[in-house]
Amino acid sequence: MNSEELARQLRVRVDQALERWLPPARTCPERLHTAIRYAVMGGGKRLRPLLAYASAAWLGLPPERVDAIAVALEIVHAYSLVHDDLPALDDDPLRRGRPSTHVAFGEAIAILVGDALQAHAYLVLATDSTLNASPVARCQLVRDLATASGSSGMAGGQAMDMEAAGRPVDAAQAEFICGLKTGRLLEAAILMPCRLRPGIEPQWLEAAQRFGRAYGLAFQLADDLRDMDAPAEVSGKAPGGDQRQGKATLLSLLGPQATRARVRTLQLEARDALASWGPEADLLRWLCATTLG
Repeated sequence: MNSEELARQLRVRVDQALERWLPPARTCPERLHTAIRYAVMGGGKRLRPLLAYASAAWLGLPPERVDAIAVALEIVHAYSLVHDDLPALDDDPLRRGRPSTHVAFGEAIAILVGDALQAHAYLVLATDSTLNASPVARCQLVRDLATASGSSGMAGGQAMDMEAAGRPVDAAQAEFICGLKTGRLLEAAILMPCRLRPGIEPQWLEAAQRFGRAYGLAFQLADDLRDMDAPAEVSGKAPGGDQRQGKATLLSLLGPQATRARVRTLQLEARDALASWGPEADLLRWLCATTLG
């Protein structure tokens, strides 16, 4: 099976796992649960779950061992999008080609959707039986996700991004913010499956961190390039959001040509991190090749 077909099957797999884990829309409180499903099941690339499954394949783990990790990552990503779209943050009325959650359900429900989803991600990691993980490993998974999404990761990057709006920022600062805001959760998707291999050798962890760090930053830069001129019907969101808010991105500081060069450099760094491995790392290599163009 080629990597493209495998990725398609894994997207179906994580959608099925999300269906099992999300609360039914018709259970109380119905409006909140309906909005939760709207936010999570409304499309998306499922990139973070795909990275987790690809990492598992590299480690020799079957996909069922990381279903819970894939679900938790996607739930946290979904919550972050719901909150990012709120008027107090990015004020984006569109997400994935349809009204953002706060537009469809109101700001109060959207805030509660994000709150509930964040809690639900940790419930999945704490209780899912298919993880087949020791208490120590579960604690490490919770720690990885919390670190990647909290004030030293995604939320911290978002705060720094807001504070930097309209202020002079150099390229190094912009790249650091980008790495926190988007890169840390992508890095966690690679690293978390490693916790399911007791006594894993240091070179595996080092490679996971190197790949994840380079790939995570490269993906955000590539995404900025894709969204630069893309209309809403292509990007699924209102164009020009960063420019409207005066955000200093690497793209706005360096321009498209230099940003593309930086993406290529990071792409090579990510691939180089896997140089010592064979076909078991092919899905990671494929994702690196196809999602950064």
